[in-house]
Amino acid sequence: MSGRWFEQWSVGDTIAHPIRRTVTETDNLLFSTMTHNPQPLHIDAEAARASEFGRVLVNGTFTFALMVGLSVGETTLGTLVANLGYDKVVMPAPVFIGDTLRAETVVEALKESRSRPEAGIVTFAHRLLNQRDLVVCQCLRSALVRRQPA
Repeated sequence: MSGRWFEQWSVGDTIAHPIRRTVTETDNLLFSTMTHNPQPLHIDAEAARASEFGRVLVNGTFTFALMVGLSVGETTLGTLVANLGYDKVVMPAPVFIGDTLRAETVVEALKESRSRPEAGIVTFAHRLLNQRDLVVCQCLRSALVRRQPA
């Protein structure tokens, strides 16, 4: 287990997640087809070339899922009860095939759980950056995290 218990977090804790990921054409195509997303900008090279971007755009929901996935190891692995929600998801810059992405997390808030005394709510601010240090996705994630066993 590498995630932290609720009481091990403090507001302002910051993590630069060590795993980076270069996005491949296969990632984008498989994710788009598995989720039944027929957007030509994601799966049709000719349509994408004719767009303002001039090339295939990586599926935004893949980008979002990758950002959260890259954060799990150091945040909630082994301590998560449930993700309660995602807020303020934005994608300020596009992601292209071949981009290498990395994630950063800051703890925004901590809250005792009224309904589950064995857990608390941690609000994480996640950011995903490309190889040029441009933010390509960010969100707030509310996670119900276990307290450390007695």
